[in-house]
Amino acid sequence: MAIGVETVAEDLRSVYSSGKTKGLEWRVSQLKALLKITTHHEKEITEALRSDLNKPELEAFLHEIAGATSACKLALKELRRWTRPEKVKTSMTTYPSSAEIVSEPLGVVLVISTWNYPFLLSIEPLIGAIAAGNAVVLKPSEVAPATSSLLSKLLREYLDVSAVKVVEGGVPETTALLEQKWDKIFYTAAAKHLTPVVLELGGKCPVVVDSNIDLKVAARRIISGKWACNSGQTCVSPDYIVTTKEYALKLVDALSCELENFYGKDPLLSNDLSSIINSRHFDRLTKLLDDEKVSGKVVIGGKRDRDKLKIAPTVLLDVSQDSLVMNEEIFGPLLPIVTVAKIEESIGLINTKEKPLAAYMFTNDKKLKEEFIRSVSAGGILEHTLPFGGVGESGMGAYHGKYSFDAFSHKKPVLQRGFNGDVAARYPPYTPWKLKFLKAMLSGNILSILRALIGW
Repeated sequence: MAIGVETVAEDLRSVYSSGKTKGLEWRVSQLKALLKITTHHEKEITEALRSDLNKPELEAFLHEIAGATSACKLALKELRRWTRPEKVKTSMTTYPSSAEIVSEPLGVVLVISTWNYPFLLSIEPLIGAIAAGNAVVLKPSEVAPATSSLLSKLLREYLDVSAVKVVEGGVPETTALLEQKWDKIFYTAAAKHLTPVVLELGGKCPVVVDSNIDLKVAARRIISGKWACNSGQTCVSPDYIVTTKEYALKLVDALSCELENFYGKDPLLSNDLSSIINSRHFDRLTKLLDDEKVSGKVVIGGKRDRDKLKIAPTVLLDVSQDSLVMNEEIFGPLLPIVTVAKIEESIGLINTKEKPLAAYMFTNDKKLKEEFIRSVSAGGILEHTLPFGGVGESGMGAYHGKYSFDAFSHKKPVLQRGFNGDVAARYPPYTPWKLKFLKAMLSGNILSILRALIGW
């Protein structure tokens, strides 16, 4: 186990207590350092992601490097506004007074990164934690060792290591970290202490496909969201499609055509398709595909290469609801299609399952769209101006942009009262007149207040 892991939270707490991380100058300097990492080390980051996930350069840039760069630039641009106290109204009961909400850092926080987007999901929460003024420990995922090693090297080189620390390692190091007291944990675990968490999990994200759409565009977007995003190893990746029985084969044909356009006749030979992260996950996906309840349901793909840790984009039609692939988050390149008699039935089907992290619909039917928004509960969608996080089984809390700052901040209410204008009616001994006057004050009715004052 790395030296100092067992006491790293305690070590950081003394740094945080000094007030060092609370200053805007320090926060800006660290955010600028993170921006240098994302802009000056693109090649090394891309190479690390290729080593860990066989991630294509375009996906590495678009889904990880550009996302981290954008989040950092946004934080630098908006930080002063985010940290400015928010004025709020006060009531007559505290008159004369003023009130505001102050965003203060939580303290010492732990960020545990995950392996499917090992760079972005390390840097983005780090940006939020630093912008909010916290001292931070980052634990990169050991399942993506090349990215973990690079993050450790670059963060130690660019950041203030007295207040931002990186801990590499596996289960022993993570266990040691979780034994300590944190003011917040970002990821999918909590410690033995009562600790607030942001849990961004996943779930079975549905895609509803209506028949009144541009099918080619829909097929390309589904492929982009499923296979061109880390080969389906993404928490918001489409996990199953719902469409009508009569439209299903048209959708299959469209997906088949566009998949060939994107990845060729043999996708296993394509350099544009990410690998499965390791043999354990490859075997897990193979088990889903070999389930006897989906036997004969493969209509696209199904080929696999264990040596290369690759599975071709695979579509399964009309799989049973009790099959493994419909009862586990797939997190890979398999995509079942479930059919219903009428597209309106898709909403009820989705709601029989746990709440997903994201839900998608392709339709031009305004009424159906409104019903989908009203009735389907899901976590969110990837856009830095919107909060992103789970609901129910898919997680709790939210982040992205200002919401990352808020996730690592405490909204402290501050009330300031002057000494003038103190209302004697608030104090004992209580009399009927005092009660009448206070009721008039709380009603906000000027006429009632005047009447109470003159004894009417």
